[in-house]
Amino acid sequence: MRPNMLHPLRMLAVAAAALVLLLPCSMPVAAAQHGAYSVEVLVDGVPLREHAARGTRYVEALEGREYSIRLRNNTRERVAVALSVDGLNSIDAKTTSARDASKWILRPHETITINGWQTSSSSARRFFFTTEERSYGAWLGKTQNLGVVSAAFFRERRPRPAPIWKPPVRIDEDSHRREGADAPAPGAPSHAPVPSGESAEPRSKDQSAAGMSARESESKRAAEKPELSDDLAATGIGEKYGHVVRRVRFEAEDSPAAVLSLRYEYHDTLVRLGVLPRPYASREDPLARRERARGFEDTGFAPDPY
Repeated sequence: MRPNMLHPLRMLAVAAAALVLLLPCSMPVAAAQHGAYSVEVLVDGVPLREHAARGTRYVEALEGREYSIRLRNNTRERVAVALSVDGLNSIDAKTTSARDASKWILRPHETITINGWQTSSSSARRFFFTTEERSYGAWLGKTQNLGVVSAAFFRERRPRPAPIWKPPVRIDEDSHRREGADAPAPGAPSHAPVPSGESAEPRSKDQSAAGMSARESESKRAAEKPELSDDLAATGIGEKYGHVVRRVRFEAEDSPAAVLSLRYEYHDTLVRLGVLPRPYASREDPLARRERARGFEDTGFAPDPY
């Protein structure tokens, strides 16, 4: 049994998910859905329109606005949902695999709304759209996955059938001793005893070098932190509100039944990515105007501004 699952006793606003990559021409789509599971991102209780482009689902982030994530289970069984925002688990802000993550529990045909980061068993702090530099991930020093909401849905593991009873096999002890006189006793190690002062698993030079290389790589990754942008969207940790949760037992299957993810970006970024159409220019391109400039026109005299 895995005791690290949370079940909300009280739930407030919503937010949603649908992930991945991009197509040059985007179309509005319904909530991110996989069979009986769905995720939505909400602002003021209204789902944000999703756009499918280049293999990814996008929503338009609204700078400074609070948002929520709504999770829906339309099956007849309980499910556990690992929900991450910017790569951080919404329950404990840890970066883990979906299988190892703390999860929200949804009863059969239940819908819940997650409004923010769970900071204790009785309170949380709201999600809101902000810049990378001001995000919760930047404060934690975890900025590799900004701009993504992802939900992994796990079914509950079914009870294993009881093993079939088999009668014990009778062994002739005398014959066994004669045939296996030189064999080690049951439970005894198959290798020779290790002399005093020696290691049972000596560390080779290659192993030591590999360990040093791993440490150097880790230090290098820590030093190569991405440069954060003040123009790209991320999620901040905002106002505190009451949200009571309790831990329940839930043994999840090893692999998720569905993973729904979503990218969120500000309007200008979605236009640059080709997710949203480029608006018609209200003004002429200044460079095009300058390219048409000429030195002389037949106007007669210089006009008098006075």
